[in-house]
Amino acid sequence: MSLFVRIFTLNAVGLTVAAALLLGPVTVSTPVLPGEALVVLGGLAVLLAVNVLVLRVGLAPLGRLGRAMADADLLRPGARAAVSGPVEAAELITTYNAMLDRLEAERAASAGRALSAQERERHRIARELHDEVGQTLTAVLLQLKRVADRAPEDLREELGQAQEATRAGLEEIRHIARRLRPGVLDELGLHSALRSLAAEFTTHGLTVRHDLGAGLPALTEETELVLYRVAQEALTNTARHAAADRAELRLRPLDGGVELLVRDNGRGLGTAAGQGAGITGMRERALLIGATLSVVSPSAASDAGPGTDVRLRVSAGPPTGDDGPTAAAVGAPGAGR
Repeated sequence: MSLFVRIFTLNAVGLTVAAALLLGPVTVSTPVLPGEALVVLGGLAVLLAVNVLVLRVGLAPLGRLGRAMADADLLRPGARAAVSGPVEAAELITTYNAMLDRLEAERAASAGRALSAQERERHRIARELHDEVGQTLTAVLLQLKRVADRAPEDLREELGQAQEATRAGLEEIRHIARRLRPGVLDELGLHSALRSLAAEFTTHGLTVRHDLGAGLPALTEETELVLYRVAQEALTNTARHAAADRAELRLRPLDGGVELLVRDNGRGLGTAAGQGAGITGMRERALLIGATLSVVSPSAASDAGPGTDVRLRVSAGPPTGDDGPTAAAVGAPGAGR
């Protein structure tokens, strides 16, 4: 029954009963007697109470829809408003759920295209840094060595400093190129890439332990790249923002899929958790492969702080080989939590 019919029927019944009573046993005198006024006021109160009840019950689905719309987050898909109530409300809720389905699908597709374009661009930049800038600096380094061999004794120290500065710049360029394009993932597989990542971040007072379980199910290239990028972003956040001295990187099979956990003992999440580009980027990458991502501070506090757990759970895809190039599905790390 539609909300219009409910309200109209209730009012019609109430008015009909009131008219029948007035034409029958209930009369109104002039002046109005106390008993007659009590009957009329009592009937009005009952009619208003029933109207309130019908409207509250009929409009309750719209209230639930409003709360669902306020809580909707395309980065946390799957939540839908329950379809209930009168015809109008049920149709509105159904239309809203269908619109949310389309928005989530369109966002996932657009995010995939954007991140794929970012990855291709980063691959290009990494290749140019390695092949062009790197080779140029290598040539400069060799030229400086030849000049230093023929230079007077009083200039050799300065030339040696120039060589060291050039060598440091060359190493930094190689480091940037490796972060932009995970070549170890392409060549040696996910386990080796994660071990290399843990070793890379074990610097500057941060110790990263890794526990990479054996017997993982076959994963698609896109899934492996998402796992690597999420681990990279989580460790980047830990190194930059967490003020932690220990971190843990785990990868293990779970219910036919895999679970990635990056845990630190830092100061935990701030009041703006989930709003930074880093966590947003991780959520977008997780959506591309249908994974679920949670970023929480554990309840048990450590000596250094409550810490942060970044947990990614993903179902295994169709079998793929361990070697070969990784599909350009996601971008490199963002800039902070």
